[in-house]
Amino acid sequence: MAKTIYKGIRDVVDRRLRGPQATGKIAARRLAAVAQVRSEGHKMKRFALSLLAATILALPALAALTVGDTAPVFVARASLAGEEFDYSLGDALKKGPVVVYFYPSAYTQGCNIQAHEFATRMDEFTAAGASVIGVSLDSIERLNDFSADPEYCAGKLTVASDASGEIARSYDIAVRERREGATDTRGVEIDHGFAERTTFIVATDGKIMATIGGVSPMENVQKSLEAVQ
Repeated sequence: MAKTIYKGIRDVVDRRLRGPQATGKIAARRLAAVAQVRSEGHKMKRFALSLLAATILALPALAALTVGDTAPVFVARASLAGEEFDYSLGDALKKGPVVVYFYPSAYTQGCNIQAHEFATRMDEFTAAGASVIGVSLDSIERLNDFSADPEYCAGKLTVASDASGEIARSYDIAVRERREGATDTRGVEIDHGFAERTTFIVATDGKIMATIGGVSPMENVQKSLEAVQ
């Protein structure tokens, strides 16, 4: 009998301690903890994806043409200071070495930095007897804006349109498909694919003197200048 009474009292106490209010608090704490874990998980996922994207853009083109290879000569629609014209690599090489730099897209963070740096240091390239041509899969309409933009090409840097990616592929550069919903730094949708950020220094004999990849946009420009000086 005593054991039965003791058990009954203990059950009552346990029910009170684990009553709706106590249970509700425990459940709330558990839900909050789960929500926090999920939130941290989403943050980590976003961070990992951003890191992956940045890494991919920074990687050198593993199969890109290298020193001693013959650079494919091309003609493409290009823009300088917002004005369109037909650019010929063959004609440019008659005047001196050419820095042919491929980049993913106009009006994206790294490409903006790289274009600005090339434009800012264009006098140094000219003094070294070299010229520079940027190549991307942007349409010529986008490049007309980019080439004239005072924040980036500033009317000093020529950029060519390789809308089909044919030129990039001729240099053995990987071309990735467009990303649905991707927008540039102006908020405009990017409607084209992306070539890897890789630079080739082409000598007047048409041979590649240097291949530069896997470095930051600013370092890419610095190494390009050092290669032609």
